Amino acid sequence: MTRVVVVGAGFAGFNAAKTLCRKLGDSAEVVLINPSDYFLYVPLLPEVAAGILDPRRVAVSLPGALPDVRLAPGTVRSVDLPGKEVRYEDVDGHDRTVTYDHLLLASGSVNKLLPVPGVGEHAHGFRNLAEAVYLRDHLVRQIELADQTDDDAERMARLTFVVVGAGYTGTEVAAQGMLATRALLRKHPRLAGTRARWLLLDIAPRVLPGLSERLSGTAARTLAERGVEVRTGTSVTEATGDGVLLSDGATVPTRSLIWCVGVRPDPLVDTLGLPTDHGRLRVDPDLSVPGQPGLWACGDAAAVPDLTRPGEITAMTAQHAQRQGTRAGKNIAAALGHGKRKPYRHRDLGFVVDLGGFDSAADPLGVPLGGFPAKVVTRGYHLFAMPGNRIRTAVEWAEHATLGAQTQRLDLVSDKQVPLECRPPH
Repeated sequence: MTRVVVVGAGFAGFNAAKTLCRKLGDSAEVVLINPSDYFLYVPLLPEVAAGILDPRRVAVSLPGALPDVRLAPGTVRSVDLPGKEVRYEDVDGHDRTVTYDHLLLASGSVNKLLPVPGVGEHAHGFRNLAEAVYLRDHLVRQIELADQTDDDAERMARLTFVVVGAGYTGTEVAAQGMLATRALLRKHPRLAGTRARWLLLDIAPRVLPGLSERLSGTAARTLAERGVEVRTGTSVTEATGDGVLLSDGATVPTRSLIWCVGVRPDPLVDTLGLPTDHGRLRVDPDLSVPGQPGLWACGDAAAVPDLTRPGEITAMTAQHAQRQGTRAGKNIAAALGHGKRKPYRHRDLGFVVDLGGFDSAADPLGVPLGGFPAKVVTRGYHLFAMPGNRIRTAVEWAEHATLGAQTQRLDLVSDKQVPLECRPPH
């Protein structure tokens, strides 16, 4: 039987595997290699960190959502292109191999590290479920320790949170984090009248630099109203266990450095020895890899030509990854005699940024929205885009709006389990 192997179960890989099963039926075997047995809905991770959603709400079971796919739990270590064989390490640490007729690389991305002294040791990223759960417990822990101490300097350092990177993730983490710490402080009478300090840093001239100035302005106003200090044109030049040194010369005592600078393609791409563009594997508009029969790539791992902007490649966003995964699935099926190959071409549907509370910024189909109307659109979009857990997520949103967040610290993930250098699940 023909075998199609998909590496990675993010937005690209998940939708590719789903499309392949629908198109190929019983005529081919679809194998999905992924370290975890769930699809992670990354856009809602800030709500996990803020205590709004249970971690399971953003983790959709792969066996449940893709019952016709053969799941191979593990991490790909190398690919033998001439021999058409994938080598991976399963979740028990055993080396395994699987051959393929067609291989789709949708391995996604990992945290982007910059050569800043101390960042690797003292910062934590925000790309996977473990990091979100860790951050939630970390926020609670810092407020508890601030309540415990009688040293004013230590208290303020523990109540100071620095977020580096004012893109989607960083902006949402700072916005949601300010509300979360405000609610936590109300549980500690000894800290009455004390406010948490949140700083959002970026070398760009404004927050959400990839979006329109109107959406950026909406987000900036919301952050300012909540008391988040936005420092544009500024970044961290050194990090220690006691604080950070900023590029403007200021020193900020803190125990919390949250790294949301951006992402880079999964290191697996570098092991292939094939041409890349900005670290991403070069592909043709139909998502096939030139000169490599049976090899395809999409999502953050691939430099997909943007046919709406000649000479450019598509951005590393969930929206592109989801659509490219679907198109890759259709094109691989077409290569096997089911349908016709087509190039990837997209139409911008707009963006949504959840700022917590009743605030969001959105521009569905180019219509700029802010405040509560944007919140309705944002949550509606997420419920539509999620491949599962919709009812549970909606119920939990309603529960949080009525009862507030639960504030207990579970300590399920230690800081040693989420080093910034770690390679998160595909």
